Amino acid sequence: MIVVGGGLMGMLSARELALSGVRVALFERRAMGQESSWAGGGILSPLYPWRYPAAVNDLARWSQGAYPELLARLHRETGIDPEYVPSGLLMLDADQQAAGREWARAYPTPLRLLDAAELRVEEPELAPDWRQGCLFPELGQVRNPRLAAAVRADLLRLGVSLHEQTPVESLLLRAGRVRGVRAGGRDWHVPQVVLAGGAWSAGLLDASLSTPPVRPVRGQMMLYRIAAGRIRHIVLHGGHYVIPRRDGHLLVGSTLEEVGFDKQVTDEARAELTAWAGELFPFLRGESPVKHWAGLRPGSPQGIPCIAEHPEVTGLFINAGHYRNGVVMGPASARLLADLMLGRKPILDPAPFHLFEPVSA
Repeated sequence: MIVVGGGLMGMLSARELALSGVRVALFERRAMGQESSWAGGGILSPLYPWRYPAAVNDLARWSQGAYPELLARLHRETGIDPEYVPSGLLMLDADQQAAGREWARAYPTPLRLLDAAELRVEEPELAPDWRQGCLFPELGQVRNPRLAAAVRADLLRLGVSLHEQTPVESLLLRAGRVRGVRAGGRDWHVPQVVLAGGAWSAGLLDASLSTPPVRPVRGQMMLYRIAAGRIRHIVLHGGHYVIPRRDGHLLVGSTLEEVGFDKQVTDEARAELTAWAGELFPFLRGESPVKHWAGLRPGSPQGIPCIAEHPEVTGLFINAGHYRNGVVMGPASARLLADLMLGRKPILDPAPFHLFEPVSA
């Protein structure tokens, strides 16, 4: 079996299949985990989850239950710590608090409503004009580059054949079935192929075939270096967020830009993010970012990924389109994909994830 795409989604898919006894080869055009898997923030929750349909929340919820064991096992088996931090998520959007409370009841999740004095206790450096917030104390984060490195190491331990710097040139199709891929100047013949190439997933499909509705959405991020513990929680407001890492690194993100496959950073985004961060935490106005980068998220309608067999090509499966929530939906997406490929009872109803755009007339 072949998996195309060495981001977190492709690697978790390969791992799930390998754990089920399947021989897997994974092909990646660059090094493993270097696109959106590296560029994102590693928050183990959708941002404003009440804005997403049940399909997204169900994948996230299943993954949140699976993550403690997965992270512990990866650390134990590979020696690489994904640096899980139960930092909690503090939302400052006053107009979202009612929806947040309703969601916390529907998906039982601890929630604390904070007044101005309680905000000062939880985040002493927060600007004094913030008067209320919602704290989800059990939501956490992982350091996504370290998570990707741990999964890659575990794939090697499990015997998965990794082909990095080996772009897949085309799919091998015959009589409505997938027969393998062409990569590295040769044909690789297998009866099942998974496309898990993130924003690039639809690129290998011929124009005569339906495609998953996945597009690139640029997100720019910045990194500060501050004293560890100075900011204690993931803090969310107006669609932007700060993520404090264990060692004092602080992520600030992110933008949402429809610019195709352009990964350039811009002065406009830097100004926007630095101004926003300074409004929340005034001490950051005196700090300079140490890094600024961009990644391409695999955007999809309503953020629902496509996890399904292709409707016109037997044996060709898609696992792509996770938009901003690839890390939190990753374990469930990989398990659901493996269930479908191996004929097992699926962990979730697969119907909402069978998403394909018909061939244009």
